[in-house]
Amino acid sequence: MPTPEKTSLIRIVAAGRDLLEAGGQHGLTMQSVAERVGVRAPSLYKHVAGRAALLSAVAEATVDDLAARLKSTDGSLEELARGYRRFARARPEGFRLMHSAHVPPEVLARAASPMLRVCRELVGEREALEAARLVTAWATGFVEMELNGAFRLGGDVDRAFEYGLVGMRRALTGDHQAPPTRQSPGLHLRDGRLR
Repeated sequence: MPTPEKTSLIRIVAAGRDLLEAGGQHGLTMQSVAERVGVRAPSLYKHVAGRAALLSAVAEATVDDLAARLKSTDGSLEELARGYRRFARARPEGFRLMHSAHVPPEVLARAASPMLRVCRELVGEREALEAARLVTAWATGFVEMELNGAFRLGGDVDRAFEYGLVGMRRALTGDHQAPPTRQSPGLHLRDGRLR
């Protein structure tokens, strides 16, 4: 009778995601994961080929987590962007890892599909990819600056994010009377402008 496995790929990836958040990519090693799941490092090689494969598996699980969270929103441009931001704030190191070369395009497509869908509705099929890239690049840059503490000039960062969402919708639709959005306290949309 074969001996039962002492760990599994699911446990290894879950441990890897936790270690990534605790110590960044440098803290995510085969040894640290082995210690977390209670096995010797060589035992991990039954499940992952090495550190690069471990990083890829953790990145893929992170993308799938993001995709599930985005799917649970109402699917609007604004809620997708807010969900993306919430995810990045909850799992900043995973957020950074999923933008690395460790994630193949077909995996990224799973998280990108909700944004592509809403952009297709806003601008049409021909420009949907460009529009989705615009919104994603803006949101990613905003969130990275926020995570890095780069907004040091004062003001309300949540308000700035909402302002950006109104601007994104306007840019994509040419609509200067953007629909009402869920707003931060004290933030009001009047005459197509946040006040």
